[in-house]
Amino acid sequence: MIKNMGSLDRILRAIVGLVLLSLVFVGPKTLWGLIGLVPLGTAFIGFCPAYLPFGIKTCKKA
Repeated sequence: MIKNMGSLDRILRAIVGLVLLSLVFVGPKTLWGLIGLVPLGTAFIGFCPAYLPFGIKTCKKA
């Protein structure tokens, strides 16, 4: 799988994912916080399938 996310994009997604995931444990304590697994997972693997149809790549050219 080709990576299409740069470092800044991955860091921001990881932070947003962790914040959303924390909603399961603190705050409203609803399962909607599990949506945070999506940006956290894409940050971990470095690939965003939503970028493919638009041809977006935030990573540096090799």
